[in-house]
Amino acid sequence: MSDPVQHPRIRPVRQGNAFEEAVERILDSIRLGLFRMGERLPPERETAAMLGISRATLREALHELQAAGVLEVVRGRYGGTIVTGRTALPDETLPPADPADVEDVLVFRAVVEPAAAELAAAASLSAAAREHLLTCLRQVEESPPEDYRPADARFHIAVAELGGCPSLVRAVAEVRSRASDLLDRIPVLAVNLEHSDRQHRELTDAVLAGDAPAARAASLAHLEGTAALLRGFLGHGGQPEDDGAPGDDRGSA
Repeated sequence: MSDPVQHPRIRPVRQGNAFEEAVERILDSIRLGLFRMGERLPPERETAAMLGISRATLREALHELQAAGVLEVVRGRYGGTIVTGRTALPDETLPPADPADVEDVLVFRAVVEPAAAELAAAASLSAAAREHLLTCLRQVEESPPEDYRPADARFHIAVAELGGCPSLVRAVAEVRSRASDLLDRIPVLAVNLEHSDRQHRELTDAVLAGDAPAARAASLAHLEGTAALLRGFLGHGGQPEDDGAPGDDRGSA
């Protein structure tokens, strides 16, 4: 009896943003040539096991990558999830992003935004300040996909404003502007927006409760999800390639 087909290994997710990390890992595997144009990905059960996530989460990732044009699902005996070879970005008029610039933005965000969230939670907030944050949260939650990112940026800046440090507000505004420029180069993924809304709510709750460590942790967890998508679609500069431990698949079926 012949040996079973040995598919290339996809590295497991390592963090709590299972969907976003799965998208990153699949895109990395395509970019690295583990799966070339016209090739099929391994069966769902095998791919989910490689990534250390549930099949339900994997299906969400595959569905969004299919909508983005990266994968194509072919039915029938010789079908499967086929790599189209397209990891191009939705706005073809934008110049390619430099992976080093991508990494610079992501590192800078991971420094300034959690600090801003922590400072906001430690501040003594007036009723007007609390209502302003909740208004910004509602606006981003109620935004249609085409208007989501500007509202998202306003929410993040609103968090920074609560800390009362103008220099930090300017830093957050600057890095958010740079991040928005990168986000314009990748598709809007519906599942990611759902995750973002939940994480925005967790961040808001921590700030309003005055829980500075929780606010910092919520901000960092949120940024890690965005970073996974940007690294996946745009490439990354020097991130470690270790296998790591499987991530926390929140929402596993």
